[in-house]
Amino acid sequence: MGDPYRSLVFPNAIRRARRAAGFATLLALAAHLPDLAYIRLSKIERGEIFAKPEEVRAIAAVLALPPERLLIDIDAPDFDIAAWAAELRDWHPAPPDEDRFAILLGAAVRALRARAPGLTIAAIEARHHIPPVMLSRVEAAMKPFGRWHPGLRAALCDLLGVADEAALRAHVEALAETDALAPFIAAIAAPEIRIAKTHARVAALRLALTGAASAPARRPPPPRRDPPSPPPARAVDPAPADREMRAVPLLPVFGTPRADGLIGRTPLGQWVEAPSVAGPRAYGLRSDRQSLGLGLPAGAILIVDPDRFPAPGTLAVLREAEGMRLLAIGLDREGQMRGHSVNPPRDIAIDACDPADLATVIAARF
Repeated sequence: MGDPYRSLVFPNAIRRARRAAGFATLLALAAHLPDLAYIRLSKIERGEIFAKPEEVRAIAAVLALPPERLLIDIDAPDFDIAAWAAELRDWHPAPPDEDRFAILLGAAVRALRARAPGLTIAAIEARHHIPPVMLSRVEAAMKPFGRWHPGLRAALCDLLGVADEAALRAHVEALAETDALAPFIAAIAAPEIRIAKTHARVAALRLALTGAASAPARRPPPPRRDPPSPPPARAVDPAPADREMRAVPLLPVFGTPRADGLIGRTPLGQWVEAPSVAGPRAYGLRSDRQSLGLGLPAGAILIVDPDRFPAPGTLAVLREAEGMRLLAIGLDREGQMRGHSVNPPRDIAIDACDPADLATVIAARF
């Protein structure tokens, strides 16, 4: 039923790079990273949580490597998540029966919240004393029931209105027999969910790392109240050996937050320098929400080229009726391109979209 590797969302090369650099233990590496908590560093190396761009840079600096070397392409022919997981100390899949019950329990909690709109995350914390982070991990079936601490197990029984663990198991199994949990199980157990999340976050991380390295953020001109005209191009000297002055084109910046994770094409009266590869219709798009998760900071200005069709491993902008949607592009098992976002969760068949509605993100400013 389940995806045994669903807790490993961020496979990376940190462990091998650490050992190659002479750090036999993670604790030895942690001593050189005082601003990064050891527990968080451990979870990052184990692939249980996604690293932030600044964390990848800090780790790479200690290991004397380019930050991108710490990222792994999970679509590479030589990548095998089972082999990657086997190198983790103390990691092993849960017994099949317990793994199945963890998925059913997570689905049962999700189904309960879907049926009771007033049962918000805040209400569950107040009434049943289940912290949001623990609720999220239970709903994602991150551990078998027996591995949760006794207080949380009792709180889950209280949440689902049963007296003890035996009653909880019977209740959840009864729900499963009615197919009431089927749609929620699919959201937890399918490997495609994990893979899509990994694709989206790693693509955003890669863009943040390479974009920030090649194009540092610059302060845009002050906003104007009237519809702005492009300011005169700024002359720069591209290389000491070439004294011919060139003009750096500036692109208008758009972007206001809209419902459902969309971005409105509203002029902001700001301008951003165009990279040399930008086409004639390129523009800047400000993203004020983390639609691709923590890997792409809110407030980033993306350089979008509508004359380029997206490819796997890139970010794209899809034009919809109410605005524009930012997506990370990957491939499914059939080799079809799909676009993913995290907030809100979306999985869109790119090949079914009108090419005229798609544009590629070619750079970013932070």
